[in-house]
Amino acid sequence: MSVEDLKISSLYSVEGKVAVVTGGGSGIGTMIASAYVQNGVRVYIASRKEKQLKKVADALNKIGQGSCHYIVADVSTKAGCDALANAIKEKESKIHILVNNSGAVWAAQYSDVPESEGWDHVMDLNVKGLFYLTVALTPLLEKDSTKLDPASVINISSVASLIAVTQVSAPAADNYGLWSYHTSKAAVNHLTAQLAVTLAKKNIHVNAIIPGLFPSKMTAFAFSMKGANVGKGLPTGRAGSAQDMAGLALFLASPASAYITGACIPIDGGSTIRVAKFKASM
Repeated sequence: MSVEDLKISSLYSVEGKVAVVTGGGSGIGTMIASAYVQNGVRVYIASRKEKQLKKVADALNKIGQGSCHYIVADVSTKAGCDALANAIKEKESKIHILVNNSGAVWAAQYSDVPESEGWDHVMDLNVKGLFYLTVALTPLLEKDSTKLDPASVINISSVASLIAVTQVSAPAADNYGLWSYHTSKAAVNHLTAQLAVTLAKKNIHVNAIIPGLFPSKMTAFAFSMKGANVGKGLPTGRAGSAQDMAGLALFLASPASAYITGACIPIDGGSTIRVAKFKASM
């Protein structure tokens, strides 16, 4: 009988691919960009903050095997998404991976959520921008993609999309909540499924990563307050690391995940099953 090539070096290889990572200048975006660069991918990171982008790109370019480049962009508007896509098109004729990671959060009291910053900006960046950038880069994702090695769109959601607890745990934040953030991330999950159905025929697969507690700007307060104890209340007893995020991001960008699309995959140390168990016991 013939033996298929099931070696890790084939199934999980991303070497030579081209990736775009929005919000790549910090947090989870930088973790994913680093994983790709270290495994031979040419990565374009994008956000509004050039100084931050340059710092990350310079650091990643020192580690090889791939390379990191940056583009200053605002993906909260269709025009900004189109401008970023056009900048990519000037440099590349094909991309293999799009990571929609840029996001915003806004905390406020229930009776005092500002419309523009509290709802419009959060939904624009977290949902609308994700859609329009994917649309704008679809031609580059579709080109030369195959059923066994499809292009990959990876949307970064949050465990906030799966739970209804909105209260903020921080000083001077009594009765503050994240209504728009939780709602926007639930929308990301559903949009992921819609895009997966729409783009499958183009050999573009769309999945979402649902992170729990990872170091980022949004979780900086928790990490600063709890230090080494952060994440100890989770079933796994710790917070997520760059290695954890890299493993999933590499899998979803490699041929190993070629039969997966429309999936929303929690990477949360068991936090969602803990909440589900708690609710079931009430």
